[in-house]
Amino acid sequence: MAMAMRRAARASSFLTSSLPRGEISSTIFRRYNTAAATAAAQKEDEQSSPTRHAWTALSALVGAAAVYASSQQALSTNVALAEECKDTQKSALNPNEWVKFKLQETHAVNHNTKLFRFKFDSEEALGLHVASCLLTKAAIGTKKDGSPNIVIRPYTPISPPDSKGYFDLLIKVYPEGRMSQHIAHLQPGDTLEVKGPIPKLPYKRNMKKEIGMIAGGTGITPMLQVIDAIISDPEDNTQISLVFANVTPEDILLKEKLDAISFAHPNFKVFYVCDRPSKDWKGGRGHINKDVLLKALPSPCNDSLILVCGPPGLMNFISGDKAPDKSQGPLVGLLKELGYSADQVFKF
Repeated sequence: MAMAMRRAARASSFLTSSLPRGEISSTIFRRYNTAAATAAAQKEDEQSSPTRHAWTALSALVGAAAVYASSQQALSTNVALAEECKDTQKSALNPNEWVKFKLQETHAVNHNTKLFRFKFDSEEALGLHVASCLLTKAAIGTKKDGSPNIVIRPYTPISPPDSKGYFDLLIKVYPEGRMSQHIAHLQPGDTLEVKGPIPKLPYKRNMKKEIGMIAGGTGITPMLQVIDAIISDPEDNTQISLVFANVTPEDILLKEKLDAISFAHPNFKVFYVCDRPSKDWKGGRGHINKDVLLKALPSPCNDSLILVCGPPGLMNFISGDKAPDKSQGPLVGLLKELGYSADQVFKF
């Protein structure tokens, strides 16, 4: 117990020392359940200007792991109560109808990724489940007959599934990405049509002894849903190992948060792999290969599950992509060669 308390205090110190203060971050840290975090928040609140914009604070959170603190307080404050209220709580999402949500703020995370916060009634919860995503819809351009060209794309919010009044999307903006470009050009007050939740993996506490994860780029977002659900539940003893592939170290999204989780929770381990690493990079180099997976992932067995999410190239190489009808499709690639069966792998 003493060791766990020391680990929590050190993690709190890491988080508080990394983050500028502001309205949003102050709220998070007032609710964060360690004395170190509370003391640091109070000290920095006294030093911060009351006119600092709340979104500036959230920008720092994305770059320095305070989404971790947000997820912790939102998901772990009262797990039992959340379960009891889930069926009666009013949800902002509708799985059968498109709902318009207003963009509140936008923040550039790195050279090609942005964070978008959308708002709704503060008395409502978004209504996501672990693990699930939402669909976005927009009329982008026109077809040959002159009718609107409707584009639909799925995204997984990085905000807590039971967050009230807002949700956050972390989106990589591709030059030819029609939906990502559309969202990137929205201005505060503009709306985006959303439908959901779209169920993916029906996660249950301790459903497996070990869960391995392989993610590339923004494929980290559904993994984060599962990770947060596990680490915020004191009765969930699942061991988690994540292999996170990116082009360069600068492309690694939410690295500070993942490092903080790894530091504070012994049941979570993360392994980074970069195609084009910098000279001082200390993580894995090149592409994911069998050696990396053998070292990082749990062995094939009925008590383990491997989750995979990323761009088509990664999916095809690791596990095979999903079928055209969005079913899981056959298992191929490295995981097949390493002896995993189709029921031991889930593709987001």
